[in-house]
This record gives sequence, structure tokens and C-alpha cells, in this order.
Amino acid sequence: MNGIRPVAISLDDYFVDREHTPRDEKGNYDFESIRAIDTSLFNDHLIKLIQGEEIKLPYFNFKTGKREYHGERLKLGSSDLLVVEGIHGLNDLLTSSIPKGRKFKIYVSALTQINLDNQNRIPTTDVRLLRRISRDQRCRGRSAGETIAMWPSVRRGEEKNIFPFQESADVMFNSAVPYELSVLKQIVEPHLKEITPEYPEYAEARRLLCFLSYFAPLGLEEVPLNSIVREFIGGSCFDGTVR
Repeated sequence: MNGIRPVAISLDDYFVDREHTPRDEKGNYDFESIRAIDTSLFNDHLIKLIQGEEIKLPYFNFKTGKREYHGERLKLGSSDLLVVEGIHGLNDLLTSSIPKGRKFKIYVSALTQINLDNQNRIPTTDVRLLRRISRDQRCRGRSAGETIAMWPSVRRGEEKNIFPFQESADVMFNSAVPYELSVLKQIVEPHLKEITPEYPEYAEARRLLCFLSYFAPLGLEEVPLNSIVREFIGGSCFDGTVR
């Protein structure tokens, strides 16, 4: 549009290797911390790209917890616009090498607008958890139980790393889609049913199953290939945007 070509670069690929990931107060890996990102390498790449240089793109393998290089390179053209995606995108510490006037911040959040009935609204948090279960199982090799176990840490990370910076955004984008729960139901339900009573995540799994029972299933083939829901279920027509 207008002769400008957006070029995306994902913060997920700039995670430090698993053994260097900071830990929280309980000794668990804190993947939500900005220190889990190699900000030094990221800023070095930003400067090189802006100066017209070519960089060797990293790829983070979530299953092995290691950074890899697959020979993919990136160089910006004169009409290219660099798009950075990740939970720390609004934090100026992430892009400390770039002047504020050269950054345009977009806050993306799934603000669900539908209710179950006149008294019961659909929590935005539940939608995001179901999205994450689907994505983590498909892309990161995590079971539904593992994702549920990590969810409190994710929520703490949001309170610390996203919400304090949301007012600094230039614009806000609502990514909620009315039909997505009917689609996620198809993917997530079987994985939630695998969580048996001996696991501490069982009660939360049963609650989510009860929640999903209020929705009729919608086949994945009904989802447009350019829908944002494809980020979580796969099959997007945008090459390189789905992992």
C-alpha cells in the first residue's frame, strides 16, 4: 500500500539460549522478562538494517531451547518498513538504539466483545489462554498442561512488561475475532481431555472444557487464510509469519 512494503522481524527468534534465560523468584525460567531477549544482538541488527546492511537472521528452536541459523538473511530496501512483533515492543529498552521519533508503537490486544448471556461475559484472559494452548502445542511442543502451568507466570509478565507501557502506544488494535472460540474448540478440547485428575492442572482444564461446551464447533477450513486466527491454528497465507 502506498508503495511501502512491510517486513516483519520476530522477537521470538532473539531469545537467549535456554540456559541463559533468567529465572523468577521460584526458580522457574522467566520467559516473559526482557532479559530473556538478546537485546544487544537485536539492537545491533536494527542499526545494520536501518543503515542498509544485510543481517543473518537467527531462528530460535523452542523445542531445543537453542538459537540456530538456517541461512536466512534480511536487507531492507528503500521502500521497506520494519515491523517488530513481541510482548516487549512498547518498551523503549528493547529498541534503545532507535530514537523515539522513528518508532510507531501499536498495542495489540484481544478485547473480546461477546457474552455468553446477559449476566456472563467472556473473559479476555480465557481467550488468550486458549490461543496460547493451541499455538504452544503446535509450535513449541508444549502440552496443554504445561501451558496452563506456565499461565500464572505469563500473567505476571503481562502485568510487568506490557500493561505499564500500553499508554505509550500510538494506536491500539483489537485482535479479537467473534468466531475464534468455535475454531479453537476443535483444536484445544482433545488436549484438555488428556489432563487427568492426578495433575494439578486438572481443575483448570475442566473449567476450560466447561467454558468451551457453550460453543458450537467451526471447522478449520472455514477460517480465511488471511485471518489473524491462523496465527494460532496454522495455515496462514502470510509466509514467515506463523511458527
